[in-house]
Amino acid sequence: MLPHTLLTADAQAELALFTDALERFCDAEIEPHYRAWEKAGIVPRELFLKMGDNGYLCADVPEQYGGSGANVHFSFAVIEVLARRGYGGLVGGLEVHSDIIPPYLLHCGTEAQRQHWLPRLVSGAAVGAIGMTEPGAGSDLKAIRTTARKEGDGYVINGSKIFISNGQHCDLIVLAAKTDPAGGAKGVSLFLVDTQTPGFSHGQNLEKIGQHAGDTSELFFNDLRVPADALLGGIEGQGFTQMMRELPRERLVIGVQSVYGAQGALNATLRYVQERQAFGQPLAQFQNTRFTLAQCATEVAAAQAFLHASIAAYERGQLTPEAASALKLHTTEMFGRVADACLQLFGGYGYMAEYPISRFWTDARVMRIYGGTSEIMKEIVARGLLKP
Repeated sequence: MLPHTLLTADAQAELALFTDALERFCDAEIEPHYRAWEKAGIVPRELFLKMGDNGYLCADVPEQYGGSGANVHFSFAVIEVLARRGYGGLVGGLEVHSDIIPPYLLHCGTEAQRQHWLPRLVSGAAVGAIGMTEPGAGSDLKAIRTTARKEGDGYVINGSKIFISNGQHCDLIVLAAKTDPAGGAKGVSLFLVDTQTPGFSHGQNLEKIGQHAGDTSELFFNDLRVPADALLGGIEGQGFTQMMRELPRERLVIGVQSVYGAQGALNATLRYVQERQAFGQPLAQFQNTRFTLAQCATEVAAAQAFLHASIAAYERGQLTPEAASALKLHTTEMFGRVADACLQLFGGYGYMAEYPISRFWTDARVMRIYGGTSEIMKEIVARGLLKP
């Protein structure tokens, strides 16, 4: 479980009840269907409504906007439980919807924007996506080509985005576009795009090597006209600053997913090696198995300690971009190593889709890419070390 040192005893008890209820929800509403959703390449739209009805979306959004106003631990607990159970594709979309989009509205949006969108996100009536990555601009956000041209009392947007989680289901896109193509980072602005607006279209659901249950799409904007009040916060040229402010939480939740995804892979392997026989004894009796498990458990525990410290820093408002990048780098690389080592202990069965370890392994690979690649994380950490 995540650290609860900053929670009162009553809050800790409430969180335990919340987590237990979520486990039962998973047993009834997700586990029986998840493999079918993976084959379909998407979870049903109704799942967001069911999760919203049960309070599992945007848990820390304040009550005045339809949320429960819970401690951030409640939102992270949803990621923890689902990641540990191996629902990586679902987790990726939920992180965007619950832990990335709401903070943009809460910290950067106008009151009218918060009132309009947050209750819909909390209930699941609207699904959120974030439109940053483009075919020619991945981690280099300053290189985006999507433009928003001021025209009359609004803007006309043209361009495209790629690899967008929730791209098929999304009703709201926090979209990065150039309002001043010659302005560099200062020319980037963020817009709240309603996908019912004429000029928006999404491409086909992209086929991935992992996280199959999460829909991922290319999005297109063709002379899409939005009103001036769609500009996040109502101020042009603040997009890059807004993105940099919110990226630490994005990388923090990826850390949560990575640590508990690794724990889930380890749990599945611990069960398997005690049941599977080889040469007349359980796999767990072989020294190689025991040493591999010990190494994996140690890696998970060390990453978990790093995660706990980072969550505490976030709660104090002290999680820096450099620290969040270091966390993402460490935990995602760790997840990849642990998932690979655990799959090896399954032998040939580990390569079979019917065994959950194969899902942990394929789902883990993209963690080192989305939210900023490991190479970009190293660059951010290094810049922090070397700055004057």
